[in-house]
Amino acid sequence: MTTFEIEPGRLFIGGQWREAADGARTEVVDPSRGAVVTTVAEAGAADVDAAVRAAREAFDDGSWSGLSGRERGRVLHRVAELIRENADEIAHLESLDVGKPITLAHAVDVTNAANDYEHFAALAHTLHGANRDTPMNALAYTRREPLGVVAAITPFNFPLILAGSKIAPALAAGNTVVHKPADETPLSALYMARLFQRAGVPDGVVNVVTGAGPVAGEALLRHSGVDKIAFTGSTAVGRHAASVAGEALKPVTMELGGNAAHLVFEDAELEKAVGAIIKGFVFNSGQFCMGGPRLLVARSVYATLLGILEQAVPGVPLGDPRLPETVIGPMAGEKHLKKVEEYVELARKEGARIVCGGERLDLDGGFYYRPTVIADLPNDSRVIQEEIFGPVLTVQPFDSEEEAIRLANSTPYGLASGIQTSNLARAHRIADKLQAGIVWVNDWAMLDPAVPFGGVKDSGFGREYGPEALAAYTRTKSVVVSLD
Repeated sequence: MTTFEIEPGRLFIGGQWREAADGARTEVVDPSRGAVVTTVAEAGAADVDAAVRAAREAFDDGSWSGLSGRERGRVLHRVAELIRENADEIAHLESLDVGKPITLAHAVDVTNAANDYEHFAALAHTLHGANRDTPMNALAYTRREPLGVVAAITPFNFPLILAGSKIAPALAAGNTVVHKPADETPLSALYMARLFQRAGVPDGVVNVVTGAGPVAGEALLRHSGVDKIAFTGSTAVGRHAASVAGEALKPVTMELGGNAAHLVFEDAELEKAVGAIIKGFVFNSGQFCMGGPRLLVARSVYATLLGILEQAVPGVPLGDPRLPETVIGPMAGEKHLKKVEEYVELARKEGARIVCGGERLDLDGGFYYRPTVIADLPNDSRVIQEEIFGPVLTVQPFDSEEEAIRLANSTPYGLASGIQTSNLARAHRIADKLQAGIVWVNDWAMLDPAVPFGGVKDSGFGREYGPEALAAYTRTKSVVVSLD
């Protein structure tokens, strides 16, 4: 039994646990069985207002923003330690909530979340300005200051990691936070609220409001007391969030949808490439905005690679996420599963070849879909151009570097991309021309808090991770002192 099962989820506002103002609650479903596991409070506009007010009071009283960066860093280091100390419980919650295989929840989600807080703890005391040489008879210098109250709005697919990628740099810079996790996957956000409190984060510095996006999320976006919006989610919702921020002239970071191309050249080491290809589209059941669902293959190795995938993909362990050998778990919910089914059916209607997969897996009432490889689709097919967000890989041949680059850049998205080649000069040459925020060479999903990621085009703007993320949670103030 987890702590969460013992104490039902409530809103965390101003360091206190409370029910929603109207008493509303919403169900949390285990996607591996389609069964309700608990309920959590469903925040309304009044609850969001209370959370923002608590965050504003905590920011203004200086209990966090008034600390030195080194002092904030010590607290964030303690957060990282607590994540590691409670790794089993956090991994269980993330697996239960999202359907992640427990082994991956441990190795990827919990590990990266701890690393995230540790990384920004180390960066917290690097926030300093600089003296500026001018011809004026004056001392000119800059200061880096926190923005104030940050609204962190996160999606269902990586609740723990994507919350940390916003909350960690926001806190390191001295801001306070109101976090609105996805309504389907709120459990780790509420658990983290307890850890923040145990680590010594002052009351009101981090607040968690669970609830529906159109209600709680919209109220948070539009609240006049919010100074910055940090959003990860779909491009459609991101456009709306950015427009709301624009109306209020608020800074915003948008990490949106993706539809990455994975380019395989004739000189690639195919045995190694296949592992990266499979990881790129089945990881997290394909619910990964930086996944690689579009495979572009040099024509000379196209048939060979398709044959390898046809044999290899069905052998990837799919099933109960609680089993340590499972690599692919269920989709996060019924609506996500139906969306994948619709795209695969569209591919069939367009005459595509289903190399493998292409159907649900009936297991324990869960939302499982077999990993699917699709060939023989035209590049203008919606199945290729749009974000499916499931374990589906489309495969297309190319005849030249120029064609590969054109196909890779042909969708509206630009979050990630990958290259498989043994030619180092080619790797640099192609990477320079790919329209993406991050390019991986000879592997996939190599991520670390020190390395920034983010999108171009419809994949958003701004960067998470690295010193670039920390800078996005500050503003620069110039001070000029006359020496006359």
